[in-house]
Amino acid sequence: MPENQSTQPDRHDQSNQPVLRPVGRVESPLQRRQDAPKQGDEGAPDAWLVFDPGVERALRDLRPGDEVLVLTWLDRADRTVLAVHPRADADRPETGVFATRSPDRPNPIGLHRVEITETDGLRFRVRNLEALDGTPVLDIKPTLGAVDER
Repeated sequence: MPENQSTQPDRHDQSNQPVLRPVGRVESPLQRRQDAPKQGDEGAPDAWLVFDPGVERALRDLRPGDEVLVLTWLDRADRTVLAVHPRADADRPETGVFATRSPDRPNPIGLHRVEITETDGLRFRVRNLEALDGTPVLDIKPTLGAVDER
């Protein structure tokens, strides 16, 4: 197999239906939604991202101190919810979920800006992740600096 190819099946899915394959999972002391802060920078404990061996090459250039965006599948979300009171505050007007950061939504993809603080093989310790223990990790992307830094 050429060096730049993935070992993952279905390089190009022709069905027009998204196929998401988690690349890892979250290890966190957060077990229940009510224990998690609304956002990671509101008191989330450090957590670990634990990756599958098949994506090891994709991780090789990430380092402690890097700020990245982690995309997760919020597997305990209610996918029937279309509107919420932001931050569960009944005094705030009901708002469509696409205008909020509510985890409950038709496609519960979580977006988390975190800092990598430590790496240990396929384990990456991160700061500011409010995802629950066991949450599937879908992808990681670097944050972008100013245009002249890209």
